[in-house]
Amino acid sequence: MERMQQIVGRAKAAFRSGRSRPLEFRIQQLKALERMVQEKEKEILAALKADLNKSGPNAYSHELLGVLRELVRAVEELPSWAAPHPVKKDLLTLRDKAYIHYEPLGVVLVIGAWNYPFLLVMQPLIGAIAAGNAVVVKPSEVSENTARVLAELLPQYLDKDLYAVVTGGAPETTELLTQRFDHILYTGNSRVGRIVMAAAAKHLTPVTLELGGKSPCYIDRDCDLAVACRRIAWGKYMNCGQTCIAPDYILCHPSIQDKVVENIKETLKEFYGEDVKSSPDYGRIINQRHFKRILDLLEGQKIALGGETDEASRFIAPTILTDVSPESKVMEEEIFGPVLPIVTVKSVEEAIDFINLREKPLALYVFSNKKQLIARVIAETSSGGMTANDVLMHSVVPGLPFGGVGQSGMGAYLGRYSFETFSHRRSCLIRDLRWEVVNKLRYPPGSMEMMHLAKLFLLKQCNKGRVGQFILALLGAVKAVVAKVLCPKLEG
Repeated sequence: MERMQQIVGRAKAAFRSGRSRPLEFRIQQLKALERMVQEKEKEILAALKADLNKSGPNAYSHELLGVLRELVRAVEELPSWAAPHPVKKDLLTLRDKAYIHYEPLGVVLVIGAWNYPFLLVMQPLIGAIAAGNAVVVKPSEVSENTARVLAELLPQYLDKDLYAVVTGGAPETTELLTQRFDHILYTGNSRVGRIVMAAAAKHLTPVTLELGGKSPCYIDRDCDLAVACRRIAWGKYMNCGQTCIAPDYILCHPSIQDKVVENIKETLKEFYGEDVKSSPDYGRIINQRHFKRILDLLEGQKIALGGETDEASRFIAPTILTDVSPESKVMEEEIFGPVLPIVTVKSVEEAIDFINLREKPLALYVFSNKKQLIARVIAETSSGGMTANDVLMHSVVPGLPFGGVGQSGMGAYLGRYSFETFSHRRSCLIRDLRWEVVNKLRYPPGSMEMMHLAKLFLLKQCNKGRVGQFILALLGAVKAVVAKVLCPKLEG
């Protein structure tokens, strides 16, 4: 407990010193992170290989590239993000200066996830630094090699007091959560998400929770199945299915179920060859606990493709389940592995009902050539994000926020949204000390003429049809103000 207090205490003292606030300092720290990724690429890739069997090209494209892209955007756009944002004024504040000032929250906690252990620590860290905060980083202990590399590298490139790294498991995280932070961002499962939120509530600390869920994928009969299945297979089986926005299950008409299986089967040969296990592009399950958890989900299911496993190397082949019952165990929890159930539905209406009867997912996918059908799915369902005619790609569009809704999370980040998540939008109004006569409208004693004028000003009722009414009210108010100013003088 004392160690955590010291770490957070140093971060608070460093933040109070003010050195994290200047834009020049923030940009310098972001550029240092960019240098770290470039100079220590081999060490980072080796850690990702050891944790998840990610090959160099996959690890680079899935993790490092996204971090570098986020860093370049933050450095380029930070001056515009952090600039005062003027707001529209009404006639009563026309001569004043009104704007939103973005200020850092203070000391924030970032708790990373193990499935993309580098990316999911670095992306929120970039946003927190860009916003001018001090940050305590807690990488996931499950991906122990990447956690160790982050703990070694970050202090070499960043201000050690402002940006601290805490390693360890549940005891260390529990101790951290007893400390008071100004914001907490957690990526992981809903069970731990509840623990984080309960701990934060004791200090009234705001939270951003990225929690996942069972992301559905509806395939309409009217689409190019070969293309759809190639894209679905890529998104489902990359990182061995351990992606929070991977398509969790497929909804499709019974008449195309077998065609979907065949198309995915052909795609998998194209991606990984005849022997998936020997492919350098296919990952492994993170640990034995998750390996056994996924195997349990296969019990009693009809395996149409795959199903081969090797406990020693934590290998589970790309697997498809057909004719899956909505009540089966595999449909109760997020799979987070290379198992793809197919649930048949007779229409888009049935698919929408199926989705809406369950918790709101982090992502939703629909494949169709019909624009109206896609629009209907968007209008009649809810999810953190969605992509039509592809999977995962909404998470890499620069202007889109990434986040969940309901049980799949709260809050969002990436790009400008990361900066805003870790900033306080402070309302600022700078008034002119002159023209005090205008304020007579608000000072007592009141008059109905002045209230009518204020109503026209504030409710914007001065349209063409009311110009005459406005002029009369204005003259009446002016008369009242003049009388109010002159009467005391005359009486004196």
